[in-house]
Amino acid sequence: MARFKKGESGNPAGRPPGRGTATQLREAIGKELPAIVQVLVEQARAGDVQAARALLDKALPNLRPVEQTQALALPDGSLTEQGRAVLAAVAGGELGPAQGAQLVAAIGQLARVVEIDELQRRIERLEESTNGDS
Repeated sequence: MARFKKGESGNPAGRPPGRGTATQLREAIGKELPAIVQVLVEQARAGDVQAARALLDKALPNLRPVEQTQALALPDGSLTEQGRAVLAAVAGGELGPAQGAQLVAAIGQLARVVEIDELQRRIERLEESTNGDS
């Protein structure tokens, strides 16, 4: 047996925004942040590697690897021919295996889009021929 009507909250006023545990914790830390940072700086200067890491991780986040772009001429032919060209480029050392895998996956996604477009065109033609017979 339902207590509340469907679509209605049992507590329409709800908890006021920004009053969750995480918000309260942030506010408490925020008041002490300058002192906390100062202690971490002092500890890092004294040789505490963990304090130094905590400061550096926030001030200078880790760099993410960036792949170099690589121009690749794909044939104008079928998607199968384009997939083979990507595999040949990987085999020939023009592309890295991860880049090749991403391109082959993208070609596969494109094949699905082409297939859906073709199915839509077929359905439209069938509907036109069926409506024309009526």
